Amino acid sequence: MGNHLGIYITDDANKTFELPINPAEVELTAETDDKSETVTGLGEVNLIGDSKLRSISVQSTLPLDPSSEHYVSAQNLLGSAQEYIDWLLNIQESKKPMRLVISSTKISFKATISSFQYGFKNGYDGEYVYTLTLKEYRPFLAKKVTKEQSVISESTRPTPPNKVGIGSTVIVNGQLHRDSAGNGLGLIEQNATRKISLINPGSSYPYHVVTLDGGARGWVKESDVKSA
Repeated sequence: MGNHLGIYITDDANKTFELPINPAEVELTAETDDKSETVTGLGEVNLIGDSKLRSISVQSTLPLDPSSEHYVSAQNLLGSAQEYIDWLLNIQESKKPMRLVISSTKISFKATISSFQYGFKNGYDGEYVYTLTLKEYRPFLAKKVTKEQSVISESTRPTPPNKVGIGSTVIVNGQLHRDSAGNGLGLIEQNATRKISLINPGSSYPYHVVTLDGGARGWVKESDVKSA
């Protein structure tokens, strides 16, 4: 591809084509799944989340006869606009990921076609105007969970240990902190009925507790919490 700027799409069968005309601009969106939380004595904090799927939008045109137009940018062309349209629709309908590469840049990732709009504008039928929206494809392995049939026993089962999770109502006795590392001392809770809103496993103060109506209190030690 060299220094040539082109937008290339490779389907699941490893067939590649280049969009005939480069768009005026390409927008790539990269976000993280952040959440806000209110912490006692500190106020609102931002909990940094994992990366969300990237998306990219391309707006350009497909000449009915690409080889007859002087303004095409692709080095290799398909025979007609309809061939490009059919190829893109086939990729979308296959429900399989494709790869997007923009040469002379570092943009390269697997994606699916989440939206493909095309048609004529301003009464001109010499080319299609289209908008192609792609969303990053992130492979994952789904495991089938087999539910074991429970066996009813007449014997008395032992009481389960003090197991709590997000949303559990608990009794708190201990010092509140600004974060799960134990920074920023807050008030001391005494037999306070609270709910767990966040859990940070492995930290010194793994449980973030709130009031029953959602008001933030702070982070506490595991030993300071028991089921209500």
